[in-house]
Amino acid sequence: MSKPPSVCVLLAELPEGGMRACQADDREIVVCRTKDGIFALDNICTHAHARLNEGRLRGTRLICPLHGAAFDVRDGRALGAPATRALATHEVRMVGDRIEVAVSPGESKAPAV
Repeated sequence: MSKPPSVCVLLAELPEGGMRACQADDREIVVCRTKDGIFALDNICTHAHARLNEGRLRGTRLICPLHGAAFDVRDGRALGAPATRALATHEVRMVGDRIEVAVSPGESKAPAV
């Protein structure tokens, strides 16, 4: 992690199939827990200004509540219209029972925990 990480959520507060919004380095982040791991992405849809944590998480698909755009939580890529731009992803790590996020500038590929 290049920047000091922000603690976003405790693992016990994030069941598999769940997501939580948090602030890290003045950015809105959504932390998602899937069977594939824990992932952190920007929380604002790239198509329209909607908070993704108010949408649905289906497997590794994060679905926007406003127009139904879908994103892959593993790499942030847009999976379905109307979104065409990927979400920025952020590096995550576990420290004890805490999920820490290091905010990346722009779009990046973040590994799962």
